Amino acid sequence: MFRSFANINYRIWFAGALVSNIGGWMQATAQDWVVLTELTDNDATAMGVTMALQFGPPLLLVSQTGWVADRFDRRHILMVTQTALLGLAIAVGILLLSGVMTLPMMFCFALGFGVVNAFDAPARQAFVSDMVSAGDTSNAVALNSASFNLARMIGPAVGGLLIVAIGSGWVFIVNAATFLAMILALLMLRKSLLAARPKTRNRGGLLAGFRYVWGRSDLRVVFVTVFLIGAFGMNFPIFASTMAIEFGSGADGYGVLSSILAIGSLAGALLAARRDRARVRVVILAAGGFGVAAFVSSAMPTYASYAVTLMFTGFMIVTLLTTANGYVQMTTDPSLRGRVLALYMAVIMGSTPVGAPIAGWVADAFGPRTAIMLGGTAGFVACAIGAIWVFTSGRLHRDENRRFLLTLDETRPLSVIERADPIEFSDEAAATTPIRTATKND
Repeated sequence: MFRSFANINYRIWFAGALVSNIGGWMQATAQDWVVLTELTDNDATAMGVTMALQFGPPLLLVSQTGWVADRFDRRHILMVTQTALLGLAIAVGILLLSGVMTLPMMFCFALGFGVVNAFDAPARQAFVSDMVSAGDTSNAVALNSASFNLARMIGPAVGGLLIVAIGSGWVFIVNAATFLAMILALLMLRKSLLAARPKTRNRGGLLAGFRYVWGRSDLRVVFVTVFLIGAFGMNFPIFASTMAIEFGSGADGYGVLSSILAIGSLAGALLAARRDRARVRVVILAAGGFGVAAFVSSAMPTYASYAVTLMFTGFMIVTLLTTANGYVQMTTDPSLRGRVLALYMAVIMGSTPVGAPIAGWVADAFGPRTAIMLGGTAGFVACAIGAIWVFTSGRLHRDENRRFLLTLDETRPLSVIERADPIEFSDEAAATTPIRTATKND
C-alpha cells in the first residue's frame, strides 16, 4: 500500500503536501464561511459565484497550462505558484483583519486563486510521475489523494474552531505559513533522482492532447463522468454549509461535517492505493455508488445521521476521482501527460463554474436537500453512460476459464511516437555512436 514511500523524493513531497493541504482546507472553510455569513446574509448563490470564479480559470486557461506543464521544469513551476498562493493568502488575511474586505473584493481574490491554481494543478499532478517509477504511479496518485483527504479531515475542523477562536482573517495568515512547508519540500528534493522526460516546443500542443483523448472512448467516458460529478455532485461547501445552517449549527458544525466527509474520503484513497492499477470499471461503479449515497444523505432527519452518511459520500467520490486520475496518468503517453492532465483538471475544476451557481440557486429556491439530490442524479446519469459504453465498446466478453464470468478488457499504457526535434537532440546525437540495425538484406 505504501510502496511509493521507498522513494525519498516522494517522502519529502508527501510531508510538505500534507502540511500545505491542511492549511488549504482551513482557508477553504474560512473563505466559504466569510462569504456565507460575514459578507452576505446566508446567500448560497454568492458562494456558488465564488466557487465559479475560483474554479473557472483552469477551463479558460487550459490551452496554456498544459503546455507550460509539459514545456518547463515542473519543480520550478510549483515554486512560483506556491509563492504566489502564499502572497494571496496574506493579502486576504490582512484585508479581513482590517475590516475592509467586501464581497466584490473576495470575488477578485477567488479569481486570483483560480488563475494560480490553474497552472499549479496540472504541474502538481504530472510531477508525481517525475518522482516515482511507472509501476508506482497509480500507488503514488492514491497516496496523494490520501494526503489530501487526511488534510481534509483535519483542516476544516481546525479551521472552523479557529474562526470561532481567533477570527477568519487569522486563518488565512496561518494558511500562508503552511505554504512554506511545500516550498521547503521542493527545495529539498534530490534533482538527480527525478525522471527525465521529453520536452515539447509546440505551443499548439493542446490540440494533440485533445485528439489523444477524443481518439480513446475509455478516456471520453472518464472525462464525461468526472464532468458530471464535478459540476453537480462535488459542491460540498454549498451542501454542507447550508445543511449545517438548517440543523442550527455554526462554523464549527460546518467544519466538523467537512472533516467527517474526509473520513470516508481517506478510506477510499487508501483502498485505491492497495490496487495494483486503476481500472475504468471502478470509476463507473463509484459514480453509481455516489448517486445512492447522495440520495440517502438528502433524506437524513438529524445532524448526526446526515454526518454519518457523508462518510459514504466521501468514500465514493474519492474512489472515483483517485481511480480516474490514476487511470489517466497510467494510460497516457508521457510526452502528452501534462496536456492531457491539464484537460482533465480543466474538466474537473472547470465543471464547478457550470454546476456551483446552479446548485447554489437550487439550494436557495428549493432547499439544500434538493440540491444534494441533483448531485445524486448526476451520479446515476454518469453510471448509466459508463454502463452503455461497457456493453457497446466490444470490451466485455465471456471469461476464457470461467463459463459464467464476464470480463472487461482494460486499457494498458499507450505511447505516441512523435517526430524528434533535430535541433533539440542534435548535441546528444553527436556524442553517441550510431547503432546499426539488421535489415532483410543483411
